[in-house]
Amino acid sequence: MTAATQVDRALETQIRGHIPLVGHLVRETLNRVPGHVSRDDLTSAGLLALVTAAKAYDPAHGVPFTRFVAIRIKGALVDALRGLDWATRSVRQRARHVERVRVELTGTLGRTPTAIELAAALGVGVHEVDAIEDDVRRAVVLSLQGFATGSAEDMISDNTAGPEDLLLHRERVGYLYDAIEALPERLRIVVTRYFLEERPMVDVAVELGVTESRVSQLRSEALSLLKDGINAQLSPDAVPASDRPEGCVARRRAAYFAEVANQGTLRSRLAMTTPLGLPVRQAA
Repeated sequence: MTAATQVDRALETQIRGHIPLVGHLVRETLNRVPGHVSRDDLTSAGLLALVTAAKAYDPAHGVPFTRFVAIRIKGALVDALRGLDWATRSVRQRARHVERVRVELTGTLGRTPTAIELAAALGVGVHEVDAIEDDVRRAVVLSLQGFATGSAEDMISDNTAGPEDLLLHRERVGYLYDAIEALPERLRIVVTRYFLEERPMVDVAVELGVTESRVSQLRSEALSLLKDGINAQLSPDAVPASDRPEGCVARRRAAYFAEVANQGTLRSRLAMTTPLGLPVRQAA
């Protein structure tokens, strides 16, 4: 076997070993964009970036291989999404305004607002809110304001995560799975089908026998409960205090937090990710 052949095989091994990283970054990106964005298109862009980065990698620069290719992959995904984005600035501004008002109403009402309540708060008709959300769904709204305005490299921390940071990340991911398992059945179904199995919202609505709007409300409720359930274990001060600590809602939330804590151990939570912090594919 020639030296060149050995180098080629070593390169191929590195590329194959980092294909799961592409899948992880694609999933992370898809969580921030509308559902019609093609997973296959993003995956193709990510895989191409992985191969190109692997061939260009020079260990003499002192940058870990995984971090180097992650920067290139994420940059390629951002470029691919920007190439798909046709939404005008006004569409993005209106979408951000609607979302801001929805969040404020959710905090005030303690639940997801109805379409009528949202329209009233915005001072517009329900049909106009629907039109805005239709524009958002048709566009690839990246919330580009949430991305760094500089290069894609600016989106990655300059310093590789240390062992303690990586351990905390892995524990948080483990608590996320525990929190999902502890959700009430309907909320758990919505989260599992929509986020983990990546099924369309219409399919989830059919399975539950409700409207897509109701599924969206359940999804918001589940995400809020998941956030507080995880924070109750890792950052208790971040959990908002209940206005009625002795009320039924507060007792149900407390019971949920306790269930999350009892779902697993540190060992079982860490088992949800690899030593590098990548999700472990769960058995079907």
